[in-house]
Amino acid sequence: MKKFDLKSEYKPAGDQPQAIKKLVGGLEKGDKHQTLLGVTGSGKTFTMANVIQQVQKPTLVIAHNKTLAAQLAQEYKDFFPNNAVHYFVSYYDYYQPEAYKPVTDTYIEKEAMVNAEIERLRHASTQALLTRKDVIIVASVSCIYGLGSPEEYEKVNFKFFKGMKLSRGDFIRKLTHIYFERTNADLEPGQFRAIGQSVEIMPVSEKFIVQVQFDADQISYIQRIDGLNKTILEEDIKTYFLFPTKHFVANEDVIKKALKSIQSELDERLKQLTKEGKNLEAERLKRRTRYDMAMIREVGYCNGIENYSRHFDGRLPDETPNTLLDYFPKTKDGKADFLTVIDESHVAVPQIGGMYAGDRSRKETLVEHGFRLPSAKDNRPLRFEEFEKKTGQKIYTSATPGKYENENSSITAEQIIRPTGLVDPQIEIKPIVEKGKYKGQVFDFIAESEKEIKKGGRVLVTTLTKKMAEDLSEYLKEKKIKSEYIHSDVKTIDRIDIISNFRRGEFDILVGVNLLREGLDMPEVTMIGILDADKEGFLRSETALIQTIGRAARNVDGRVILYADEVTGSMKRAIEETDRRRTIQLDWNKKHNITPKTIIKTIKDITEQMKTEHQSAVDTLMKVDADLAKKNPEKLMKRKEKQMNAAAKMLDFETAAILRDEIKQLEEIINKDKKDKEKEKATKKRSKFK
Repeated sequence: MKKFDLKSEYKPAGDQPQAIKKLVGGLEKGDKHQTLLGVTGSGKTFTMANVIQQVQKPTLVIAHNKTLAAQLAQEYKDFFPNNAVHYFVSYYDYYQPEAYKPVTDTYIEKEAMVNAEIERLRHASTQALLTRKDVIIVASVSCIYGLGSPEEYEKVNFKFFKGMKLSRGDFIRKLTHIYFERTNADLEPGQFRAIGQSVEIMPVSEKFIVQVQFDADQISYIQRIDGLNKTILEEDIKTYFLFPTKHFVANEDVIKKALKSIQSELDERLKQLTKEGKNLEAERLKRRTRYDMAMIREVGYCNGIENYSRHFDGRLPDETPNTLLDYFPKTKDGKADFLTVIDESHVAVPQIGGMYAGDRSRKETLVEHGFRLPSAKDNRPLRFEEFEKKTGQKIYTSATPGKYENENSSITAEQIIRPTGLVDPQIEIKPIVEKGKYKGQVFDFIAESEKEIKKGGRVLVTTLTKKMAEDLSEYLKEKKIKSEYIHSDVKTIDRIDIISNFRRGEFDILVGVNLLREGLDMPEVTMIGILDADKEGFLRSETALIQTIGRAARNVDGRVILYADEVTGSMKRAIEETDRRRTIQLDWNKKHNITPKTIIKTIKDITEQMKTEHQSAVDTLMKVDADLAKKNPEKLMKRKEKQMNAAAKMLDFETAAILRDEIKQLEEIINKDKKDKEKEKATKKRSKFK
């Protein structure tokens, strides 16, 4: 078995050695709950990497949002480059769950935009867990939602080998049985194409192509080739495994049993609805379910098949569903045999605990009005007690642990001293109204920000609403200050790109709501402005303020301005705790003669893995053509159109597709320039009028 192999130029320092020793000791004793109380910038991820290295167990790391999960995944990849570190989050860029509103008689159909690359990474996660032990999965809370049975997923795979007696036609039929789709165009994960006496497949979890050649009714050769430039990656492969392209899979016997069980439930439910005089609901349910059953019978799948998961799994009503946690190893007596790390636990733990109730309420309405069978309620997230049972030993990491962690942890390892000597930032309170006059927090924030930007620093500012974040970002741009906003409506990959670009210095001010709080590692930030700091509530609670203040603790020049007319209880407690931590760190620095140094961290992000080879090629071309794109995008676009047409005439469709998408990006640049010019003209007109 391959072991976890931690790679780092640093050794544990500050509070890290004692924290590692405590946590490992607790795990060895069998403690179920432990907490790592680590201040921002104290290296909690490095501490946990050392714990993983010592206990040598597969590990699930849970983060409360996709952006933080992506950052953690990249950090663990850096620490364990030779091991399997994967990213598992919801594969929807946009998700509107199926719902029904009885008051207005409005049925909302499930609507989702699936991100194919995130789906690929999800499959990579489950396949790694089923094939090796040195695995770290960094996941969002989507890991507690229903997923197909790991036993069926593992069972319904396709093993083939050189010399295997199998015709090309039968090979293709086997691919379609595990839900691979045939195409004649460029391959995407989960697709295959037949060319002459060979079949090319792109596994659902990979970006390369597996080429299988046939000689009569026998596999004669297997090789891996690069999906973009067609170079050979691995020759003369003896044996290869393909996993299905969907997590909800079943063999023919399971499908037959499931359909029989669904029919039985449907008959029973129709009798009940008819008895209650709900004829419309009965007819609605009958049509919907029979259509789904026909699809499952013919193709083995239907949209929303997860709503019938109980029948496929053979579970009883309300029995615990399969989730990602079931793909992790278990002991002989069925107990969890892996470590769970819950990052920023003060947010993640309540989030995990609240998922079940919201899902249940929505499903009960759908069932009551005949849109779903009662068994749809069993396609659900785990209850908190089920999550506890399935996860075994847990370590909670947070700078501000919540009530649950404090009450249940047998050990709390404090990690307040930073190896870098960095001290918690100084806090300044500035009034919004001064001497009866409105001073204007935004104007003061801009003035303070300009000082930081001149010195080469970067600035964060938090607002109370998404609309305020968008408006402030737009206002800053009008003032010729480069800025962007980020909040939960921004797509997953775009959020990560924005943060990476901010760190690179492509813009100077990042505006956000609560996404700027936990876990975002941006050592370039020298100042944080917290607008309306005295508006007591969730976003301005003691915990939220401590977390936000902590974003400035990774830079030696870090400072925080709280804009407030009164000092609330939350502000007072947050300032006192920050001062306590400052004192501990300053004493340590004095005792050990340490001069604080800003953290220097390489700017990387996991979006590179999420991009297809095709998109990477488009991005590379855009970088090469960047100068001309700035000077004369119209001229460049005409040139690219000629190149695209020439490539299409030569039947080089892959190159043509890359050029087509570069042209699309150029069109966006041209349209943006036009809008900016129109806005500038309108501003000049208004100025003239004034």
